[in-house]
Amino acid sequence: MYRLLFMTVLRRLDPEVAHHLAFNLIRTAARVPGLQQLLRRIFAPRGAVDALGIRFPGPFGLAAGFDKTAVGVRGLTMLGFAYVEVGTITAQAQPGNEPPRLWRIVDDGALRNRMGFNNDGAAAAAVQLRKLRSRASGRRLVVGVNIGKTKMTPLEDAAADYATSARALAPFADFLVVNVSSPNTPGLRDLQATEALRPILEAVRTASTEAAGHPVPLLVKIAPDLSDEDLDALADLALELGVDGVVAVNTTIAHDLGPGGLSGPPLLARGLEVVARLRGRLGAEPVIMGCGGITTVADAQRYLDAGATLVQGYTGLIYQGPFWGSRINRGLLRSRRV
Repeated sequence: MYRLLFMTVLRRLDPEVAHHLAFNLIRTAARVPGLQQLLRRIFAPRGAVDALGIRFPGPFGLAAGFDKTAVGVRGLTMLGFAYVEVGTITAQAQPGNEPPRLWRIVDDGALRNRMGFNNDGAAAAAVQLRKLRSRASGRRLVVGVNIGKTKMTPLEDAAADYATSARALAPFADFLVVNVSSPNTPGLRDLQATEALRPILEAVRTASTEAAGHPVPLLVKIAPDLSDEDLDALADLALELGVDGVVAVNTTIAHDLGPGGLSGPPLLARGLEVVARLRGRLGAEPVIMGCGGITTVADAQRYLDAGATLVQGYTGLIYQGPFWGSRINRGLLRSRRV
C-alpha cells in the first residue's frame, strides 16, 4: 500500500515538502488521544540491547536528519524505532543551504542532500527536550542528540561551539553524537583529523558532564570517505580519550550526481567495511552504531555481524514507509531466536 502511495503521489512532490508533510502527520498522530498508546503497543520493539549503560528496547533506531529540531520523538518512537537520534543541532539557529537541497535517486532507493544543518539551534531544541523529559513517558524514551558546528563559526573556534551545544542539550540526552562528517558545512570534515578532533571531544566531554551532573555517553560520527589509515588513527584517538562509541557512517561524496552527500543502498558496502575495520581496531568494548544503506533486515544483520552493537537508518523510511523501523526490529529479533 505504501509503495503505491509513494510511486503515485509522494514521489511527485518536492522531497523536502514531502518530508515536512509526512513528519507533520506523524506528529499529529502522536497527539491523538489513545492512538499513540495503541501504535506503541502494536509496533514497539521487544528485543532489548544493553549498551552505553542504557537499555535500548531494540537494536534499530532512527538516524539523525529526520527530526532536526527534536519535536517529533514521541511520534517516531511509536512507529517502532528503538531510539531516535535528533539533529543535527548547532549552537546557533541557521537556515541551512538554499533549496533545492534534497533529491531522490529512486532507481537506487537513495537520497542526495545538501541541507546544511538547518535547525532552530541548541537553546530551542533544549526547550523541546525538556518538555519531552518532563513526563515519565518521555523519560522512558531513548534519545540521542547529534550536534554539529554552526556554519559561521571559524574552524579554530569549533571546540567552543560544540561545547555550547553540549552544555544546553546534555541534560536531556541519553547519548551525544559529535558530527564532524557532514559534507554540507564547509570545512567540517577537516575536523575528523585527530589533531582537530581531540579538543572538540575533550570540550564536549567536559561541558556535557558539567551540565548533566554525570558523564553522558559520547560518540563521534564519521564519514565513509576516510582512508583506512585515517580510520585507524580515529579509532586510536577514541580509545585514548575513552570515547564511548562511533557512528559509522555518514553520507558519501564518492558520487558524480552533484553537490551533497549520498545516502541509501549505495553506501552499504563501504559502511560494512568501515564497521568491520573499526571493530578490529577498537576491540570489543566501544559501541559502534552501524548506519548507511540499511533497507532490509538482512542489511541490518550484516552490520551486526560486521561488529556493530546497534544499527540505525533514515533513507529507508522514505522508501519503505512509516512502519519500516518496526519491521527491521522485529526481523532482527526473529533472527536472534533462530
